[in-house]
Amino acid sequence: MHFYRSLRPIAAMTFDLDDTLYDNHPVIRRTTQASHAALQAYHPALQGFSVQQYQQVRDRLLIADPEMYHDVTEWRRRAVEQSILDVGIPAAQAASGAREIMNVFAHWRSQIDVPSETHATLAALAARIPLVAITNGNAEPHLCGLGKYFQFILRAGPDGRAKPYQDMYHRSAQRLNLRPEQILHIGDDLTTDVAGAVRSGMQACWINLCEGDLMRIDDSRLLPTLEISQLASLTALI
Repeated sequence: MHFYRSLRPIAAMTFDLDDTLYDNHPVIRRTTQASHAALQAYHPALQGFSVQQYQQVRDRLLIADPEMYHDVTEWRRRAVEQSILDVGIPAAQAASGAREIMNVFAHWRSQIDVPSETHATLAALAARIPLVAITNGNAEPHLCGLGKYFQFILRAGPDGRAKPYQDMYHRSAQRLNLRPEQILHIGDDLTTDVAGAVRSGMQACWINLCEGDLMRIDDSRLLPTLEISQLASLTALI
């Protein structure tokens, strides 16, 4: 544990999900493979539809509507629907297909292997202070056993712009009826989590799981309040 700023009293903690509480890389790999296979299987015209073609559709949609970036689930649904439309399938069938494929995506997206350390740490913290999840992603914490630890979950799109924008940070403070400086946000990303939280007036904890050097990382913009390498270290703070 390394401190860069003075730690003020902590009345609540907010957490990023992906790559903070579990390794998200294998989840995304399996989910991408399964959902793209479902897209290719939906209609014979899509059998040869490549991942690169799908990404081109996503890029095209984002250029047309940059605000879509803030809701990754809706962005994906629209990209799937547009991919189906692009091969000449009628709109009603494309909408139905997008729902079907998104159900496949949702199933695999929450097949997460959560470490026992994460469960133990969150259980210990939740017994003492309110915990909140703030995510730019689309994992469903209640489907992998994490939902029970959080007072509520804020998700980019429905609950505001994606981190590092301040929307969800400020909303969490308002719902907790706390000042931002009373909250410690924990996350792995130096831009979305650390810089976003600090600029929102919160304290920030960088969880450095890859032995990175804060002084040598390109996207290091603002110093966190503290740095940890193990989630369990948080229990020493309260």
